[in-house]
Amino acid sequence: MRVIDVITARGLGGFFYDDQEAIRLGAETDGFVYRGHPVAPGFKAIRVPAETLSIGLVLEDEAVVWGDMVGVQYSGTAGRDPLFQVEHAERITREVIAPRLIGGAVSEFRSVAVTALAPTSEGERLPVAVEYGVSQALLRASAHVHRVTLAEQICVEFGWQPRIQRVPIYAQSGDGRDINVDKMILKGVDILPHGLINSRAKFGRNGEVFRDFVKWVRRRVGELGAPGYNPTLHFDVYGWIGYEFGLNVEIIADFIGRVAGDADPLQLNIECPADFGSRDAQIEGYAGIVEQLKKLGCGARVVVDERCNTLEDIRAFAVAHAGDLIQIKMPDVGNIVDSIVAVAVCQANGVGAYLGGSCVETDLSSIASVHVAVASQPQMMLAKPGMGVDEALSLVTNEQNRLLVLLERRRAARR
Repeated sequence: MRVIDVITARGLGGFFYDDQEAIRLGAETDGFVYRGHPVAPGFKAIRVPAETLSIGLVLEDEAVVWGDMVGVQYSGTAGRDPLFQVEHAERITREVIAPRLIGGAVSEFRSVAVTALAPTSEGERLPVAVEYGVSQALLRASAHVHRVTLAEQICVEFGWQPRIQRVPIYAQSGDGRDINVDKMILKGVDILPHGLINSRAKFGRNGEVFRDFVKWVRRRVGELGAPGYNPTLHFDVYGWIGYEFGLNVEIIADFIGRVAGDADPLQLNIECPADFGSRDAQIEGYAGIVEQLKKLGCGARVVVDERCNTLEDIRAFAVAHAGDLIQIKMPDVGNIVDSIVAVAVCQANGVGAYLGGSCVETDLSSIASVHVAVASQPQMMLAKPGMGVDEALSLVTNEQNRLLVLLERRRAARR
């Protein structure tokens, strides 16, 4: 089966691209927008609608398989690619991707993706958003050829037996924290609520605003949750423990320990407790925080995000045990092959894998992520896209449940 044409369609992501540095520096909200001037390159405002570009591969049998190119909400910070530009992606698709794919076979996803997404003749890596979208389409093409699900095709190419096991789902609240936390609890979400603690106002002096929020979420779980419901409480603090208390690992770990007490008896995850300024410094700092928490006898888990974007970054953090869970933020990693390998790298090094992404993604990219998760079995995956909770939970939960039922039926038929 060969590609006979490549087509594109512009689209919208599930949320907005935000200038994280401008927000951290104190940009004020006015309704849904932020007032002030953007800082990150490419942003014309601090908050802009997320644009996407769908790439369609037209196959010999006239089937069209799609993938979506999209960035992440906080583009252009912490070593990430700049803000996604549709015009640039269209040009690369037309001048680089289409000539590589048209006329080529697509039965083997892994090898074709590596070849199609190789650096340019000038040695430059393609934008990771382009890698992400093209690899989604190639995975769908390969699965179409073999008449299997995306998860099954991944397992075949990586030499795995399909594991019919549900991956826990993590939902994010956005700024609508109170209502969205209630939604998550009522729907029995495994891991919640993210919380978007991305400013001094949300963190508070000495972290008191944040700690009050943690206590409220814990109480709300008890008030609204079904009997026996014990979710993990996962909060992304965007480096604010370090911004507030400094980059001393003992002080940071001590604060996390106090928050773990606020969350007790529920498991606590803290994502991005500090930003040490570079990848190497981040690895050293996070390894120190993890070790200090062990000394304190604290069961809170440190989750890596900032400064850990590529497969190489993930490998470096995993080998150093610089975190208890590492987010594999799929649009930042790029080629889906690398995200799959990244899960295996974490598992091989005894570090938890969190298959994540961004609220700005699309239905297509989110569905592909579910199949990657079921095939590779990380410790958790993100409900996406959007910030409304219901839509993302419905999409990811339903796709996973349908896939597991289908895999079980096929396993039973082979017995």
